[in-house]
Amino acid sequence: MIVCVAVVGHQNNPLYIQSFTDADDALKLHHIVHCSLDVVDERVNNPKKSGATLNETFLGLLYPTENYKVYGYLTNTKVKFILVTTDMDVKDADVRNFFRRFHAGYVDAISNPFHEPGKKITSKTFAEKVSTIVKSFGFSSTG
Repeated sequence: MIVCVAVVGHQNNPLYIQSFTDADDALKLHHIVHCSLDVVDERVNNPKKSGATLNETFLGLLYPTENYKVYGYLTNTKVKFILVTTDMDVKDADVRNFFRRFHAGYVDAISNPFHEPGKKITSKTFAEKVSTIVKSFGFSSTG
């Protein structure tokens, strides 16, 4: 089950964070997202150690915690997508599909002529699309 998704700007500024759990977990999930940015920076700046190529946008499993697994995705514009899940046996194909659909929704949201680049995403349509993608996570391999 997905418990949190986040969009973080190229300067590590949060553009969108949505938790799908109780309010008391929100602060802990924000901390997990913030800590994952160090892992993303390490993988991007030291590609030889991580094994991923520079052309690969899917960063894979960033790190597991006792209760969560954290996955990452990096766009061509250096915007980072973070996914926090409680499932310990998530398939990479499902996570890639999630990020592909999430990226498409993100592109639609920032393509709005009234959206200011680098500012928080406040679109209700984007929030609804994210909720739909989260609810469908793991149920299909095609989007």
